[in-house]
Amino acid sequence: MDIKFIRMPVKENLINLKKTFINSSCLLIAVSKTKPVSILKEAYEAGIRDFGENKVQELVEKQFQMPKDIRWHMIGHLQRNKVKYIAPFVYMIHAVDSLRLLQEIDKQAEKNGRIISCLLQIHIAMEDTKFGFNEEELEFLLSSEEIHQLKHIEISGLMGMATFTENEKQIRSEFSMLKALFEKLRKRDLPDNFNLKELSMGMSGDYLIAQEEGSTMVRIGTAIFGERN
Repeated sequence: MDIKFIRMPVKENLINLKKTFINSSCLLIAVSKTKPVSILKEAYEAGIRDFGENKVQELVEKQFQMPKDIRWHMIGHLQRNKVKYIAPFVYMIHAVDSLRLLQEIDKQAEKNGRIISCLLQIHIAMEDTKFGFNEEELEFLLSSEEIHQLKHIEISGLMGMATFTENEKQIRSEFSMLKALFEKLRKRDLPDNFNLKELSMGMSGDYLIAQEEGSTMVRIGTAIFGERN
């Protein structure tokens, strides 16, 4: 059965959305998952160059059909056996949650003569359904010999997803915790393949809180493209 979308004026939505930004330098990633290419092209024509997808097959298909100056962000949980399909072109992989995944990205990046930017996903939500490193696992990664051997990745920052709740105090606390960890890591002596500059947190429902807490990039879909019908 075909999914029907409510048609929204994408350009107008983007203008109104940008007006609400607390930090104008925060990168807007248009989350285009499940949306047809025709609507992505509207966002492109309105100036968007960063698009986020959470399914590898959909990402590959859209990359083939869209202009080549787009920066594609893989924002969903990524299986190791699918890295090879996006390694030739992906701009950034947001949800890296294991050393084994980093090793596979490094392997595929080397095959394509690239260095791929990655964000380490940190588990900050009070939900078991979210992925990501806890602090103990992060410490193990940082102290491992294996991390130093990865020459075709750059750890560009951290990402995290807050609990799905209307409790703004809890959301703020989780984002604040991630920001504190980010700053703590930046003061440390890290492996050469770390260049921490990005903090990816915030979506359509909580991007303003995320910006207040220091996000450098937000992932927004509904506020740009509308809800699915």
